[in-house]
Amino acid sequence: MTDPAIGPGSGAPPAAPRRNSAGLRRDLELLEILGSPEADAGGGLGVLRVAQLAGRDKGLVSRTLATLAEAGLVSRDESTLNYRLGYQLYALAARTLESRLVRVSVPYLRRMVTATHETTHLCVLRGGSVLTLASELSEHAFRGLGWEGVSTAAWRTSSGRVLVSDWADDDLRRWYEAHDHDEPVLSPVSPLLLRDDSTDATSSPSQGISLVTDFDSLKREVAHIRQRGYATVDEEFEKGVVGVSAPVFDFRGNIIAAINVSAPKARLGSHLNEAGVLAARVAADLSVQLGAPGRT
Repeated sequence: MTDPAIGPGSGAPPAAPRRNSAGLRRDLELLEILGSPEADAGGGLGVLRVAQLAGRDKGLVSRTLATLAEAGLVSRDESTLNYRLGYQLYALAARTLESRLVRVSVPYLRRMVTATHETTHLCVLRGGSVLTLASELSEHAFRGLGWEGVSTAAWRTSSGRVLVSDWADDDLRRWYEAHDHDEPVLSPVSPLLLRDDSTDATSSPSQGISLVTDFDSLKREVAHIRQRGYATVDEEFEKGVVGVSAPVFDFRGNIIAAINVSAPKARLGSHLNEAGVLAARVAADLSVQLGAPGRT
C-alpha cells in the first residue's frame, strides 16, 4: 500500500534533475569551439563568432565567457578582444598527462634499474629546468636518493638536452639565450654517491670537459642526440657523476619526457654507451605504450 504522504497525487516535488547539467554541456561546447582549428589559426575568436558557431544568443555567450575567464578556463586578449582557451585548462591537462605518465612509466624505470643496477629517473622540462617526476632506486647501499620535485638547469644535463632535442633551431636559440646563466642544482646526496663501496674514498675525480658551453655547442650536441637516440654526460654536471638520458615520445611524436640514469663514474663510466642504448630502447617501449609511432 502506498504511503499517502509520498505517493502519487501527494503534491511532493519530483526528483531534482542533475544540477546545472545542461549549463555544463553548453559551457563545454564553448570550450570545444575555442579549441577548434579556426580559433587556433586566428589567435582566438570574438564573442560574435563564438555565438554564431554555437547558435546561441550573443549576450548569453558573452556572460558565459566572462565567467569562464574568471576561472582561468578561457582568456581574453585585451587588444583583439578575442577569447582562447585559458591557462587553467592547460594546467589541468598537464597534471593529468603527468599523472598517467608516472603511472605507466614505473615498470620501464624498473627495467632500467634491473639492467643497470643504478637509480633511474623520469624527467620533464619546466621552462629552463629539468623536473624529476619519479625515481626508481637501485639496490646499492649508497645511492642517489629520489629527485622527485627537484629541478635543475636543463642545458647542463643529459636529460635537459634530450628534452629540447626535437626543437627547431630558432626555438632552441631563444630558449638557450633565456637560460644560459641558469645554475645547476647539485645532488643533495652527492657525497654518498662518491662514498660508494666501489669508489676509492681518497680519490678525487677530475672535472669533465663540458660538451655545451654556448649555443653552437648545444646545437651540435642536439644533432648528436638526434643521430644516436640518447645523450651522455661525463662529470659535466657534477664531479664524479656520469649519466645517460633518452627521449620519451607522445602519440604526436613529440618529446614529453626523458628516462635518465645517473651514477658514480667508477660504476657506470666504462659502460655509458651501453647504458645509453638500453635507455633508448626502454624509452622507445614506453613511448609506444603512450601511443607514439613505433621507432627503431
